[in-house]
Amino acid sequence: MSKKRKIRVDFKKNRQKRTRAGDLTSRFHSQGASGVDSTSSERVRAKGDLSRRRTILSDVDENAAAGSRVDPASLLSIDLSECVPGRVVRVHGLESIVETDDGRSLRCGVRRLLKTIAIDGRGVVAVGDRVWVKPAGPGSDQGQIENVETRKGVVTRGYRRREHIIVSNVDQLLIVCSFVEPDLKPALIDRYLISAERGNVRPIIVINKADLVDVSSYQWVIGLYSQLGYETITTSTADGRGVDRVKGVLARGVTALSGQSGVGKSSLLNAIEPGLKLKVREVSGWTSKGKHTTTFAELIKLESGGRVVDTPGLRQFELWGVDPGELEGLFVEFRPFIPLCRFPDCSHTHETACAVKDAVSLGLIHIGRYESYLKLYFRRPEESD
Repeated sequence: MSKKRKIRVDFKKNRQKRTRAGDLTSRFHSQGASGVDSTSSERVRAKGDLSRRRTILSDVDENAAAGSRVDPASLLSIDLSECVPGRVVRVHGLESIVETDDGRSLRCGVRRLLKTIAIDGRGVVAVGDRVWVKPAGPGSDQGQIENVETRKGVVTRGYRRREHIIVSNVDQLLIVCSFVEPDLKPALIDRYLISAERGNVRPIIVINKADLVDVSSYQWVIGLYSQLGYETITTSTADGRGVDRVKGVLARGVTALSGQSGVGKSSLLNAIEPGLKLKVREVSGWTSKGKHTTTFAELIKLESGGRVVDTPGLRQFELWGVDPGELEGLFVEFRPFIPLCRFPDCSHTHETACAVKDAVSLGLIHIGRYESYLKLYFRRPEESD
């Protein structure tokens, strides 16, 4: 049996008000009563957690265990008879395009309550989300997203100390990088691999612009990741190298393409399916960095089979929510050696009798991968490449 119950939920962080500069309580503790002049006309209101929460009315189970923690997002009252299920295919500013299961395409805003409930993310919805939408009316192309279903297969990053979900509900992540223009960065590939591992997404590494270099000089990189069990493909949109292989990979399910600006994600999709006619731009000659061509993520259905999410190029890719203590398990080649360390809480950074460090010295773990581990282990949250 359920009944209505009032519960307190947090405001979204960017909706909180800043603490007043002239705080009487702080002045009292620092100066004592003599340092604070009482002013009868000043209004005193709740501060801190008391003023940063709101009350909502939700259905709760009377038989639920007393004192158990309730997730406010799971208690949203939704009349499913007025809603239709669908998938977010594009997010552009405050507007989301939702493809409903009955074949409609609706331009949707987001229910205000979803925005104000405590969410540590950059946005409420992401491309790929399964959602419930309430249409504005018969024949209208407008609607409102009432609820977001639990996500699976998530690719996420840290952005300005908040979580940015790049895409959700995908099967694979195509990590697109280039040999040159911009230069190949194995450390960036390592971060993508960790994000894919945590998000339960299968990673595939694609190294583009093979026509601009002598690939044999980079064979150690290709061999390194292939030996670790990651599918690695070299491509060139100029001579068609590897394009058919990538086309076969994309036909497997829902795939997200992510990587730096300028590595050729849109060019690769155009080579696979010319009818897409995605915009492409040259790499900046001044900074040697890519220019943003794709400005928003979009879920695209391919004629050759499968669906792909073309995401905007990223200038930086920071891991989100990865504790230094769990990094060891996210480097696949570390796993056989971890139980052999002398100390059960070994960090593999300075301890004696560390099996991981011994494996590095014997060449069983590549020194570059170990250096990536150290850089991530000691990285401060505000640091970026």
